[in-house]
Amino acid sequence: MEDAEGAEGAAGRHADGGRTDAATEAFIAHRNLLFTVAYEMLGSAADAEDVLQETWMRWAGVDLGTVRDQRAYLVRITTRQSLTRLRTLGRRKESYVGAWLPEPLLTAPDVAEDAELADSVSMAMLLVLETLAPTERAVFVLREVFDLGYDEIAEAVDKSPAAVRQIAHRARAHVAARRPRGIVSRTETQDALDAFQRAAETGDLQSLLDLLAPEVVFLGDGGGVKKAVLRPVVGADKVARLLAAGMGTLAAASMRPAQVNGYPALVLRFDDAIDTVVAVRIDDGLITGLYAVRNPEKLSHMERETTLRR
Repeated sequence: MEDAEGAEGAAGRHADGGRTDAATEAFIAHRNLLFTVAYEMLGSAADAEDVLQETWMRWAGVDLGTVRDQRAYLVRITTRQSLTRLRTLGRRKESYVGAWLPEPLLTAPDVAEDAELADSVSMAMLLVLETLAPTERAVFVLREVFDLGYDEIAEAVDKSPAAVRQIAHRARAHVAARRPRGIVSRTETQDALDAFQRAAETGDLQSLLDLLAPEVVFLGDGGGVKKAVLRPVVGADKVARLLAAGMGTLAAASMRPAQVNGYPALVLRFDDAIDTVVAVRIDDGLITGLYAVRNPEKLSHMERETTLRR
């Protein structure tokens, strides 16, 4: 995953005299793991960074002599902070304008090479995780993605190991019924996005329509700030009409591929500013989900990351 630079900066500022102490070393060593746990639980890079800041503040005050397993202790703090924030986010989402989509996250090539990790942070999978209750989501992420033991998870979520086993079983069944059917290859995803880009640039929708599943769903997230469909558009015919209506606008955008949430995606820019990130879900070789994130608040983290890489 991407470096949690804000958290590292906080750690550095709290180190005595600028020197890296034992607490800072441990935090930085597990930083990427902690960020990924928080992001998968929250679906927001900005909130995940805030959780890491909160984790550091608590970790900095811990007597390391009393800590048997530093990694487990840090994961426990991060999980508890994420659960608290997740419940707050749930209340926020109740008043959110239109569909809520996860915040796009630029990911490094090594994430894409780890198929299971890429699948766990994909837009489609994060949307499935959104259907879980907060504790179920935490247990699923810690067990299925990071393979933590039940005892360790129990400490993180303040449940008994027996209860965690039951929650894990329930969450696993829930996710299995809704997740994409098998791990999708990057080639399939890239082919779908190439067809989308060709359609936008040439006005010829046929190559894209050929890839739409009959039950395809289009979701747009403008957050009430940017124009976007307020409800899911379902069905190949309706999605095709929606795309056809927007072809003129799409043709005027600068489209560039990017590695987002572990898979290829398209980044649309106007006047050199990110306007939309388009991701897709593929099942059995066809597009079953099209996700367009336009909310500027959700694109600000990606804009900063892109600027830093230039």
